This record gives sequence, structure tokens and C-alpha cells, in this order.
Amino acid sequence: MSKKRKQKFPYLIGSKWTAKQKTWGWRHFQVINRKNHGKWIFAEMVASCDSQTRFWLNASQLKDDSLWLSGWKTLQETEQLENSNDINYFSY
Repeated sequence: MSKKRKQKFPYLIGSKWTAKQKTWGWRHFQVINRKNHGKWIFAEMVASCDSQTRFWLNASQLKDDSLWLSGWKTLQETEQLENSNDINYFSY
């Protein structure tokens, strides 16, 4: 009897992300497609304000909080998160 493998990134499609730096001129993206390629999982991203701006990226990059934040964040929220991370980083 074969065991079912746990799917990586089960809620990827439809998830929303904020890029820490402008990417293709935008910061807010949504995952519209996924592709499993061997052990790699790729996400097709589309800019929330421009449906013509699309690209694929390795979904594991979305876990890197120096590149991406989950959900759509304002610049102010992004800066506040940066500042709170700096404080936590330097507290002993």
C-alpha cells in the first residue's frame, strides 16, 4: 500500500504576496498557477494592478522574508515589520 505524500505549498494558488522591492514595477502579486517539476514547485505570479505582468518563481523563495511578505502590505506596514525585525534581531 502506498502512502500519500503531503503536498508542499497546499494553499499556494490564490495566495497574495508583497515583494519587499519592486518586481517588474510592482509590489503586490497573487499566485494564479503552480507547476510541480520534480522536487521543485514553481508559482506563477501576476501583479494585482496589471494582469499582463506575470512571471514564474521557485515557490520556496516565498518563504524568504527578506524578499516576500505574505498578504498585501502597505509600504508603512512593510517598514514597521522591518523595524520590528531589527529590534528583535538586536535584542539579547
